[in-house]
Amino acid sequence: MISKKGILLINLGTPDEPTTRDVKRYLLQFLTDRRVIDYPWLKRQLLVRGLIVPGRNKNSTSLYQKLWTPEGSPLKIYGEDLRDGIQTRVGDNIPVALAMRYQNPSIESALEELRSKQVSDIIVFPLFPQYASASTGSAHEEVMRIVMQWEVIPSLTFIQDYYDHPAFVDVVTAHGSEFDHQEYDHILFSYHGIPERQLEKADPAHHCLKSEGCCDTLGLHNRNCYRAQCLASTRALVEKLKLQPDQYTTCFQSRLGKDPWTKPYTSQVIKELADRGAKKLLVYSPAFVADCLETIIEVCYEYQEEFVEAGGQKIDLVPSLNNDPQWMDAIISIIEEKTPIKA
Repeated sequence: MISKKGILLINLGTPDEPTTRDVKRYLLQFLTDRRVIDYPWLKRQLLVRGLIVPGRNKNSTSLYQKLWTPEGSPLKIYGEDLRDGIQTRVGDNIPVALAMRYQNPSIESALEELRSKQVSDIIVFPLFPQYASASTGSAHEEVMRIVMQWEVIPSLTFIQDYYDHPAFVDVVTAHGSEFDHQEYDHILFSYHGIPERQLEKADPAHHCLKSEGCCDTLGLHNRNCYRAQCLASTRALVEKLKLQPDQYTTCFQSRLGKDPWTKPYTSQVIKELADRGAKKLLVYSPAFVADCLETIIEVCYEYQEEFVEAGGQKIDLVPSLNNDPQWMDAIISIIEEKTPIKA
């Protein structure tokens, strides 16, 4: 059979520029996604366009301006480096394209790029280690929406998750090894939060949140549970790092709105640790493979400020995987387990 494979890397997205216009465009596309804010269409549109974006646009623009580098958005820069590094490793016969779920480069443009290179088999690799409907699910849905319009639909291989894959765990712990963990009063593994109702929607067996500790072990009944996968990531990481249970906490950040989100909340954990006398914290962000607003700004600035106000002194952030060559090798290893790509 004559075939040609290609790789599509997908991350969440970023404004084109840190201006109020471009940030507004980004927020509107992002927050009106039915998988991100999972309300009925009219309620979602009224909420996002009438309340959330008008209320957040100015502040979000300011934060993106703080995040921006002379080269542009870190998320996009690291993504381009990642794409180029993987391309070098797999060779020109396997085209590699980068897409953002929201804004540019779009998934549609990246798929067209692969199609123009006569790719027949596309490996879709979302840059989200843990599966969530609002991230991986949305990216996969958009890919399917676009290719279903093509006359020739390519073979698609979706990488669903890799939350405890040894190659992923190894590169995260390698980044953490640059810090002396004994110098810190506590270590946080802080993941992006999602509404609890989205956890329940993803559970056809109706097991989710029915008992305390339901996410503490991963099995057939909860294998697609975002919170359970996050806890599994933490277990794999702390085993590799040889941390004791009293040294670390798994928590969830970036809550939006008043609805219950995945718990415990990072901001609350930070305050409680400060109240108990903690002065120095180390934070891992294993849901983010590239440094972005949620790591550089939310952790290093906003949580740092909250920690000091509560009596703490210093929060250090373990850098994300970014454009680390070991991360490029890890992606190829993860793909290889699903479908051979090397000659």
